[in-house]
Amino acid sequence: GDLRIAELGGDPEVAVLSGGPSGVIMEAMLADLSLDLHIFPMAGAVRIAFMVYEEETHLEYRFVPEGPLVSEAEIVPICNLIQTERAGYVVASGSLPRGAPVDTYARMAQLTAASGGRFVLDASGEPLAAAIAGGGIFLFKPSLSELEKLAGHSLDLPAATAFAGDLVRRGVVHHVALTLGAEGALLVGPDETFRMPAIEVPVRSAVGAGDSFVGAMVWALSKGESMHEAFRFGVAAGAAAVMSPGTELCCRADILSLYGQTCAASHEAPAAVLLARA
Repeated sequence: GDLRIAELGGDPEVAVLSGGPSGVIMEAMLADLSLDLHIFPMAGAVRIAFMVYEEETHLEYRFVPEGPLVSEAEIVPICNLIQTERAGYVVASGSLPRGAPVDTYARMAQLTAASGGRFVLDASGEPLAAAIAGGGIFLFKPSLSELEKLAGHSLDLPAATAFAGDLVRRGVVHHVALTLGAEGALLVGPDETFRMPAIEVPVRSAVGAGDSFVGAMVWALSKGESMHEAFRFGVAAGAAAVMSPGTELCCRADILSLYGQTCAASHEAPAAVLLARA
């Protein structure tokens, strides 16, 4: 997500755990991007995940190793950074490393709120459940399968909308941005539900679509855009990401072009995408 913010012209601070030869490679790659980096050492080596695209079937295979075991002491500096930096937005994305306390994201959400910031979460499983139980989440970005795991059962669109709305009404999250793949995306907030259809683009890879969605939303919000406009930027960035092959980043020009399409679509059929909640 941070890389997409930088691609759009933002200036994110990036906190990473790094160790081993693969960590050295990662640090060099990040340094080339001129990001504001906070690198914290860990004993284990950074895991290397890779993707294989089969040209004949157009199937995509992702290989994600288990990753290193970390100690709670290695997580503490990142939590301390949240307290000292007092960022406007703190984004936590992906799975926790093995050994990290299951309530790590919950603690980060509370620290962010206490520092006057807004916590954005894109996660799943037990760390997500712990964070939801703790509350204090400004924006939660699940896929449908991640929301189903949180609910404990399958969800059709009306049920998913109701479940997301319940999270908002209970006050544990302020907004839910639910990504639905080819069905588009759904934004659930305190007063209304806003749905955007998917943008038709040539699909080359789904890698990074969720990260791009979150990064573009946070970038737009940090620039003072409304939640609706930020959501449109998220939909546009997610579509731009699937146009890029492999692990390549989506580009700013594609995001801005597709954002224009989302605005045109909503102006053509507003009743189909905006539903006020009673």
